Amino acid sequence: MTTEDVVEECKLLYLAGMETTSVLLTWAMVLLSMHPEWQDRAREEVLALSGMRNKPEYDGLSRLKTVTTILLEVLRLYPPFIAISRKTYKVVEIGGVTYPAGVVVDLPVLLIHHDAGIWGRRARVQAGQVRRGVSKAPPTFFPFGWGPRACIGQNFALLAAKMALTMILQRFEFELAPSYTHAPHTVITLHPMHGAQIRLTAI
Repeated sequence: MTTEDVVEECKLLYLAGMETTSVLLTWAMVLLSMHPEWQDRAREEVLALSGMRNKPEYDGLSRLKTVTTILLEVLRLYPPFIAISRKTYKVVEIGGVTYPAGVVVDLPVLLIHHDAGIWGRRARVQAGQVRRGVSKAPPTFFPFGWGPRACIGQNFALLAAKMALTMILQRFEFELAPSYTHAPHTVITLHPMHGAQIRLTAI
């Protein structure tokens, strides 16, 4: 790679990571507002690790199992991209159907992530649900894509979202405002159509 290529990849990493972090954190707060029992469990875990005001250490973030599970569940329910497109570069057979080179194939991420046959009761946050599903059928969970062309910002997004959510849980309780209307909407990434009106109360 040339120096210019490296610079462009770094720009892409930053932009991809910032956008996916933003929507991941938004949906996490919406979901935890809908399920306050999970908000309480996540907060208990965070406070046990870092206390009320201490900034979480990098090594400590990996020990936040409940927070990690919640973020993975958020990514299942509200993946940043609802579909991923790929173009065949040679003749390929998928599911008994032969496709010539140059055909665009869409992977319906949102549809697969909400398939009750794979995930069971899809509307609820459940501890370990994502991990059980992934161990059962790994290709069914791909919020950032899959393979060599997976989103370059995925690790950055997860780390930043975990850090931010940890600091929010340390300092605030939060709930949805009465004006909130649940309407997921795609504008490049999956956003709340009318924004996320959330009330924060300092602890």
